[in-house]
Amino acid sequence: MTIATFGAGCFWCIEAILLNVSGVISVDVGYSGGTTEKPTYKSIFSGITGYAEVAQIEFDEKKLSYEELLTIFWDIHDPTTLNRQGNDIGTQYRSCIFYHNKNQLDAAQKIKNKIQVNYNNEIVTEILPFEKFYIAEDYHQNYFNNNKNQPYCNFVIKPKIDKFLNEKK
Repeated sequence: MTIATFGAGCFWCIEAILLNVSGVISVDVGYSGGTTEKPTYKSIFSGITGYAEVAQIEFDEKKLSYEELLTIFWDIHDPTTLNRQGNDIGTQYRSCIFYHNKNQLDAAQKIKNKIQVNYNNEIVTEILPFEKFYIAEDYHQNYFNNNKNQPYCNFVIKPKIDKFLNEKK
């Protein structure tokens, strides 16, 4: 199994979408890219820790390539907005890829350059070496499936999942 670590705004959204992708084995949400030890949701929400909300994805490369996963990553969020996805604003919601090896770095740079022509604005996705991942508190894991009646799930996450599933057809 292979690991990828992506930030695409709210980690609840990326997790909920990626759990619908064939070849994805598991998705844990948490924090990467910051400087403090043992971050919490409350501390990263302040925007001063340097952490991004991320999804750490375990996937089977025999069923889903890293390049295919990158393409999905860029399709499910706006990589041209700095430190923002929709109403979620702050550095913790930035678009970022934390690569685990040189192959992932090369693939991320290659695909970013290839898809740039699809956007009027510059892609601002950070491509950084993976250092640490801190898993988020339990109540954040599988958030959409555990909280489908919450307003955020109905008005923000569900439409993103529906759009993704419709485009996949």
